[in-house]
Amino acid sequence: MNHATGRTRHQDRVWSVAEHLDDVLAKIAPLDPIELQLLEAQGCVLVEDITVPVALPPFDNSSMDGYAVRAADVADATEEAPVTLTVLGDVAAGSGALPEIGPGQAARIMTGAPLPAGAEAVVPVEWTDGGTGEGPAASMRAHSAAPQDAAGEVRVHRPAAAGAHIRTRGSDAAEGEPALQAGTVLGPSQIGLLAAIGRGTVKVCPRPRVVVLSTGSELVQPGEALGPGQIHDSNSFQLTAAARAAGAIPYRVGAVADDADTLRSTLEDQLIRADLLVTSGGVSVGAYDVVKETLTALSADEGTVEFRTLAMQPGKPQGFGLIGPDRTPLLALPGNPVSSYVSFELFVRPAIRALMGLPEVHRPVTPARCTEAVASSPKGKRQFLRGAYDPDAGTVTPVGGAGSHLIKAMAHANALIIVPEDTTEVAAGSDVDIVLLG
Repeated sequence: MNHATGRTRHQDRVWSVAEHLDDVLAKIAPLDPIELQLLEAQGCVLVEDITVPVALPPFDNSSMDGYAVRAADVADATEEAPVTLTVLGDVAAGSGALPEIGPGQAARIMTGAPLPAGAEAVVPVEWTDGGTGEGPAASMRAHSAAPQDAAGEVRVHRPAAAGAHIRTRGSDAAEGEPALQAGTVLGPSQIGLLAAIGRGTVKVCPRPRVVVLSTGSELVQPGEALGPGQIHDSNSFQLTAAARAAGAIPYRVGAVADDADTLRSTLEDQLIRADLLVTSGGVSVGAYDVVKETLTALSADEGTVEFRTLAMQPGKPQGFGLIGPDRTPLLALPGNPVSSYVSFELFVRPAIRALMGLPEVHRPVTPARCTEAVASSPKGKRQFLRGAYDPDAGTVTPVGGAGSHLIKAMAHANALIIVPEDTTEVAAGSDVDIVLLG
């Protein structure tokens, strides 16, 4: 990136949370559809209507382990006067050649096995002697242990009406009927349906590739010893995990030193595998805010990034723009751990879900009763406080203070308490809106 002729615009005005988010989402479109294998498509949005190509199930089959019979042959069966039928053989799931059931005959049949011609019902094995010549059977004996049970005779103790314990062809889905509509998010059940109707691949809006990097010469990889003035890099781990939880395919680059040339080359290297870039740190007004320095110096053909002041706490400084030859979206977040995570939830997560083409990009917002007072909230700013939400009681309790470095408190929160711009304090017992996390 040539930083000598940059033209990143700076805005003197203060942006609201909604204005910044609207601007981000207005510049992001769903990724182009691709064909994926079923398991790779989990969590993705279907972009085609799918119809059932073959009836499901494709043939009449047994819903029980038992005996395929003619209904008339067992109509008068009782415990005291069982009906004796001749067993023609076994019909297992996947059987090809099937016997034909005539008067006084039966076939031992397994769950899921195709119904042989002439059979009208299935008598569960528990309604028979299982071919043993004794009382009611609890189950079938294994074929390897008692091969004789596949022949001989079976005594039936109870009647079975026509159609009993039979799953008829097309009873789940008829040929040609809709299976799934475009816009459906593919979860386990939808993946199962696609497999059942024979689809090996499906066209979806893919999960975006999100590259996460943090900046700061003070950052050290977890597991390494800290030197003077150093801290462990938590942001890149926290944000990478958050991107994965949002549905993205994340790539953690890790910490980049406070050097413009290093950051510039790192971004250039990462653009090839990124649908979205997320940085943390270096966006404020300090002399070593390398992200702002680097992205402010973009040339016209390299893209445009704006750095903004938002009326929110935490997370006041934010950057957003489109960079590189493909105009890849980049969201530059503040470096304090809580600020970066709150910013991710408010801006990056919706961007990821917009790239995925998901119908709902926002976290659920719900009312709750705040159990403790919020003594002070800055007028003119929307504050997001960490909270522990109890869904059974409908209450939320602030966790930790307002400091943007309090990452331990963030780890014990499952909600963000919203304090609006025109509210400077919240009394205990007041109703508040909360953003549900996770």
